[in-house]
Amino acid sequence: MTQKTILNDTHRALGAKMVDFGGWDMPIHYGSQIDEHHQVRRDAGMFDVSHMTVVDLKGPRTREFLRHLFANNIDKLKTPGKALYSCMLNEQGGVIDDLIVYYVTDDFFRTVVNASTRDKDLAWITRHAADFDVQVSERADLAMIAVQGPRAREKAASVLSASVAAAALKLGKFMAMQDDGLFIARTGYTGEDGFEIMVADALAPALWSRLAAAGVAPAGLGARDTLRLEAGMNLYGQDMDESISPWEAGLAWTVALDEGRDFIGRKSLESQRDAGIGRVMVGLVMDEKGVLRHGQAVVTDKGVGEVLSGTFSPSLGKAIAFARIPAGVVGDVRVDIRGREVPVRVVKYPFVRDGQAISA
Repeated sequence: MTQKTILNDTHRALGAKMVDFGGWDMPIHYGSQIDEHHQVRRDAGMFDVSHMTVVDLKGPRTREFLRHLFANNIDKLKTPGKALYSCMLNEQGGVIDDLIVYYVTDDFFRTVVNASTRDKDLAWITRHAADFDVQVSERADLAMIAVQGPRAREKAASVLSASVAAAALKLGKFMAMQDDGLFIARTGYTGEDGFEIMVADALAPALWSRLAAAGVAPAGLGARDTLRLEAGMNLYGQDMDESISPWEAGLAWTVALDEGRDFIGRKSLESQRDAGIGRVMVGLVMDEKGVLRHGQAVVTDKGVGEVLSGTFSPSLGKAIAFARIPAGVVGDVRVDIRGREVPVRVVKYPFVRDGQAISA
């Protein structure tokens, strides 16, 4: 059965094109995906991300538990409100999910997991939490609105009470705060500045309306996808899954092999590293006309790889993609598009930083 967020009626009233996304009825766009993309890059847009799963973890041993659960080290969070991006791995070092965790208090951490992985994530977390007496609570009562863009914080703050707005505008990047029934985090999935705001379900439609009145334009999942790919951000299930390690997903920077910490999957990651990583994730730009799509073969002098995420980049005006290819010098690289090998450039990502194209 398809699930709906509390904002579903709002999206339909705005004329959104709705699609099934991970079992949720979600807006793909409200008329023009490209216009929504540019709105976020140039001003401010908002996304309904209430399909994401908020999970609260509580208990005296919660930090110890997360030290064991995540490949990144939770001990990096020394200040309440600070957030950390990490992968949660299986014993083979494959990525069960990538997520953000927030340090609320010493015995209370909040994490947000992907909608498509909700059931397996909750089962995995709950199974391992039992060994540490950690209470796992899914917060189905919360909605989440992401406000993103160079003017996002300014416009979002304009609809909050004066005291909350002042505190929110002082938040450092990857920090969060709670006040007036809101959980406000300076995080996002677009490469732009902004907030992700968690609010009680019943209050979400009114918050959405106030943001719209303040000039924050609704944006759908289509724009969210082109924005995150331009920003060099992975999509679970497309760029990585349980058969792919962080080494192969361009996420080595999220792995903390600190001395004395035995996290799930560590031994496998160390074995893979010592044996040599055979595949790497790279960025591709295609200067010829056409679109790069998931599953297309990438032909190199060292063997064949494949396109992972691929799209037309509104900011670059060209097709861009993530691809997994053989490690090492690859020489000329081509993508097989319907039997024709089209040349592409291997580039470092992100493709866009601070609203400016850097891989054109």
